[in-house]
Amino acid sequence: MKIVIAPDSFKDSLDAAGVARAISAGLAKVWPQAERIECPMADGGEGTLEAIVAATQGELRRQMVRGPLGAPVEASWGWLAQERTAVIEMAQASGIQCIPSAERDACRSSTWGTGELVAAALAAGARRIVLAIGGSATNDAGSGMLRALGLRLLDADGQALAEGGLALAALARIDASDLDPRLGEVQFEVAADVDNPLCGGNGASAVFGPQKGASPEQVQALDQALGHFADHCAQLLGEDLRDFPGCGAAGGMGFAAKAFMGARFRPGVEVVAELAGLEAVVQGADLVITGEGRFDAQTLRGKTPLGVARVAKRHAVPVVVIAGTLGEGFEALYAHGIDAAFALASGPTSLERACSEAGVLLEARAEAIARLWQVARSRD
Repeated sequence: MKIVIAPDSFKDSLDAAGVARAISAGLAKVWPQAERIECPMADGGEGTLEAIVAATQGELRRQMVRGPLGAPVEASWGWLAQERTAVIEMAQASGIQCIPSAERDACRSSTWGTGELVAAALAAGARRIVLAIGGSATNDAGSGMLRALGLRLLDADGQALAEGGLALAALARIDASDLDPRLGEVQFEVAADVDNPLCGGNGASAVFGPQKGASPEQVQALDQALGHFADHCAQLLGEDLRDFPGCGAAGGMGFAAKAFMGARFRPGVEVVAELAGLEAVVQGADLVITGEGRFDAQTLRGKTPLGVARVAKRHAVPVVVIAGTLGEGFEALYAHGIDAAFALASGPTSLERACSEAGVLLEARAEAIARLWQVARSRD
């Protein structure tokens, strides 16, 4: 029997590799001789880097970079030497987890540190850079990243702008003469699952700004500042990309990646599945088990279980989900390749216990699923 175990992380509890190990241990109690293939997954948000490096046996590199409010942070990025591919998780350098909630500032936060990671990947000789942009703390349209790579943003007096999205309102001129020329030699892929434009009522500032500490007045000011930046970019590049789907992702990081790097946008789980070789390992499997912390109607927006199910269904392999909780509307996933879904705990429990004992609970739930599967098969 061949079983593929391809879960996402359980936030505040276990990373995807830990979840996969726990599920595998539970299955082994019933099927000790089964081939159990652990394939950690992610959807482009936090944990994407860890999942890809774990699945590909890649190298995790670390360096100090400028954090979203200027303080140095240690950030990791992935290097897949054989493929000359770098994996950069924006949250590592410019993530909302880098800032205490009381200090979050969508007006000043910058993506400069992410640009430093891109520069490191270029220096390593990358020919492909995968940029996972979930979990950002920023709303600067990726301008900080571009400045770290040599772009100059100047005010009417020829002085460099302050960092952050709000400062873009004072932009008078863009000088791209020192922008790193190696950017044109690299294939960029943005792993993101939102299709928001840069500006407007469905844009980066309006939709994501409040989550990053922006007041209603600041949201309006930021939207105008990003629009002003987009005006200047259109003059420089000869093309206005502010309405391209996905350019509003991660506070406009999608815009910078599209406009200056020619990035291709792909669903995060699709990128991870490709790098992890999920398609190949699913072929010939008898069962796929996936999971995430909360499994509900939002999973339909491109989260890991849906992506895994799509791959599995191409090979007619049944899919079971183990989730921390089953939320409202999860039943809709049954029409999209999920065959069964189970909550982590067998009865009422606290969030604290579910997080602290996730490994034990996952192992127990996986064992129960295996026993149920065995009974069903014995009666065929």
